[in-house]
Amino acid sequence: MAATRRKKRKIFSPVYLTLVLIVLYLPILMVVIYSFNAGRTIGSWQGFTTSWYTRLFANTLMGDALKNSLLLAAASSLLAGGIGTLGAIGLVRSHMKLGSAVETVATLPMTMPELVLGMAYLALFTAVGVPLGMGALILTHTTFCIPYVFINVKSRLIGMDPALQEAARDLGASPARVLRDITLPLIAPAVASGMMLSAAMSLDDVVISFFVTSAETTTLPLKVYTGLRSGGTPEINALSTLMLGGIFLCVALSQLLTARAERKQHSAQ
Repeated sequence: MAATRRKKRKIFSPVYLTLVLIVLYLPILMVVIYSFNAGRTIGSWQGFTTSWYTRLFANTLMGDALKNSLLLAAASSLLAGGIGTLGAIGLVRSHMKLGSAVETVATLPMTMPELVLGMAYLALFTAVGVPLGMGALILTHTTFCIPYVFINVKSRLIGMDPALQEAARDLGASPARVLRDITLPLIAPAVASGMMLSAAMSLDDVVISFFVTSAETTTLPLKVYTGLRSGGTPEINALSTLMLGGIFLCVALSQLLTARAERKQHSAQ
């Protein structure tokens, strides 16, 4: 009886995994395939072409939107990297009684609906007189990117051997030098992976950016959204394909850096 159950599980597991992968990735695969469609209609294959990629690279409006998105992602990920790293170090070192509550508050922007965050930021900026545009976008994206860096760095700090820092202090190193020579090099991969994940989330955001952007500042996701509302062409499919490739690359690099840091930590111990 037990052997029969194990056999059924061996058969069911690959089938279940295949169905899950199809549901998750078949729509993405269709976007990639129709980016090479010669026709304008999505869903009707009319031959293979790469002309939509050529038109995409010649589109100056898309180019300007891409520059704005890259600038926004770079600025917000750098600010989130600094703030999230300092927050994680301070929380782990302080050993405060309300540490769990502080951590919950710090990660709250990552769990709140983007619609609520966008409306809240719009109301705040309007109340205090902050002009909408690139500055407001950087502030909002930094806020919801901080938790990704904070969680990564905090996990790395908890997994670090405290004897390394204690040994440096026993040898006469100041707290600042321990931070510079011991702590930061060990958590650098976690900081980098968190920043790359933050950049990917910033490049992918539509809802929050819609509330705090201005007519003069258009990000790439917003440009794609408005293009789809007006009908759209396979040019948007080509852009989506390139964006997917960039996001997958960022996630892969983040996982690679995390795995490399874990191997270094185990070898040091």
